[in-house]
Amino acid sequence: MMSLAIDDHGSLWIWGNCPQANDDGEFCLSSSSVPLPVWNFHGHTVVKVACGNEHVVAVVSAGETYTGGDDLVCYAWGNNNHGQLGLGDKEVRLRPEVISTFNEESSWVVYEVACGAFHTAILTNKKSYNQEIESKCWTFGLGENGQLGHGTTKSICLPQTVDALPQDAFLISLDCGLFHTSVVSSAGDVWSWGMEKGLGLCPDASFTGTDAGDAYLPLRIRASETNGFRFTGPMQVACGAAHTVLVSDNGYKLWAWGRGRSGVLGRGQTADSYVPSAVMWPPLDTVFKDEKLKTDDLISKTEDHEVGKTVEMDHKLSAATEELNFLKTKLTLMERYAGLLHLSIFRKPLDERRLPQSLQDSGVFDVRKELENVLEKADDEELIRMEMFYRSMLSTVKDRLMKRRVRELVKECLVSLSTGRQHHSP
Repeated sequence: MMSLAIDDHGSLWIWGNCPQANDDGEFCLSSSSVPLPVWNFHGHTVVKVACGNEHVVAVVSAGETYTGGDDLVCYAWGNNNHGQLGLGDKEVRLRPEVISTFNEESSWVVYEVACGAFHTAILTNKKSYNQEIESKCWTFGLGENGQLGHGTTKSICLPQTVDALPQDAFLISLDCGLFHTSVVSSAGDVWSWGMEKGLGLCPDASFTGTDAGDAYLPLRIRASETNGFRFTGPMQVACGAAHTVLVSDNGYKLWAWGRGRSGVLGRGQTADSYVPSAVMWPPLDTVFKDEKLKTDDLISKTEDHEVGKTVEMDHKLSAATEELNFLKTKLTLMERYAGLLHLSIFRKPLDERRLPQSLQDSGVFDVRKELENVLEKADDEELIRMEMFYRSMLSTVKDRLMKRRVRELVKECLVSLSTGRQHHSP
């Protein structure tokens, strides 16, 4: 019940249930129905952000701007009842605090971050001047379902690497469900760990005694398309509460597995799937790619002809964009004028959700009729306030007219005196 966004200036915005302090200075979740800026990062660039149920983790530039280098710092704040902030304790943080493992002096730079309900997962690359690539997956927070991948159900308060993953794998994407974690490598290997409960991590689990079917260590997910473990052209992994989706084949295929309620797996049914199944998202075969290759070949053969069309289209698009910007400017001006006019007449802002009835019925705003409606519905106290308001406006107008009339009289007197002097001069 929390949303965050990074705008094109690198500023962070938050809305929904926002971690804040109450009047007593204690942690609480304050609901906001509109995006609010996170001022703590003012003057810096936010690059990545993720949120759990009640905590937030953000990757922020150490300096004012981010140029794509290693100058990134990882912050966390919010509820910390399971150590999900990675700060070495379980105390809540009302404001962003640097995770010391990933501070400016750290030998690791963060490039991906994800949050489960009460745990956090991070991908880092080793800072190196010899261009060696060494990626690591770190997890911390709640671990009772094995979602940390450390081989136990213990919760931890400091980032710890998932050592069961291959040391030579370059991890390109990760995400967390409520209580599970998934990562994918550049070679097409996918690993998941954490709560079973329909995820298919341990399909042979007995679900009796101490065997809850949870995976305490990373399990390699079999790729049915290759009868092996590697998916071709991996790009991204994403998790819902209890299901996982993989983008592969350079974006042309989607695979999903886990809990299938409400049809979230996209395979035409609501049953759970213990193995990756193809999402019914066109194209599921290579026909589209073949057609695209043919189209690209045709374009290359007729390039000269198409260049002329492209230039003409660019001119038309430029003209249309210029006209659109002009109309936007006019619309902004009109909206501002309408707001001021409405406020000056009715003593309340113009609300698009409560447009005057005359405007709704006919599309024409009858000011006199609307003012009569406002006066009819107003109580005595409101009528007195409106009388004072309009008396003040009228007084201002009278003062302005009086000043203008006085200036005109003074000017006439000066002209008359000057003319009289000229007549009496020898």
